Amino acid sequence: MKLYLVQHAEAKSEDVDPERSITPKGREDTISVARILKSLDLDVDQVRHSGKTRAKQTAGILAQQLSPSGGVRKADGLGPVDDVQPVGDQITGGDQQLMLVGHLPFMERITGYLVAGDAEQKVVDFQNAGVVCLAHNGEAWSVHWILTPELAGAF
Repeated sequence: MKLYLVQHAEAKSEDVDPERSITPKGREDTISVARILKSLDLDVDQVRHSGKTRAKQTAGILAQQLSPSGGVRKADGLGPVDDVQPVGDQITGGDQQLMLVGHLPFMERITGYLVAGDAEQKVVDFQNAGVVCLAHNGEAWSVHWILTPELAGAF
């Protein structure tokens, strides 16, 4: 089983846009990453996002390229400071290939929770519009690969 964790794309400041929409650069970065993911024939059953504008927009761009069979939906528990245990336990008990689009510190914390058993253990550095792929071998989670916008732009 694979889990794809995505920090939302670069967003406008709250002063400029109270909704914090993604910037043109954020859109370009997400499109670059999404194209690479599509070329890998990534199998994603569903893309879930926090409901915040920047996460919803990022999820939409990714889903356009990946065409998840379960579509795109808002999911509770993916906010920046939400408790990671309920989401982590639900994912570990499931069998879907999911992509979660959210925020820091949640993405760092859920990665620590799944990989190290400790939400406070920093396992990877996330980047806006970057993807961290975790793999579950039936017993444990591990970091399988990371795709950053910088790396995607090199192709």
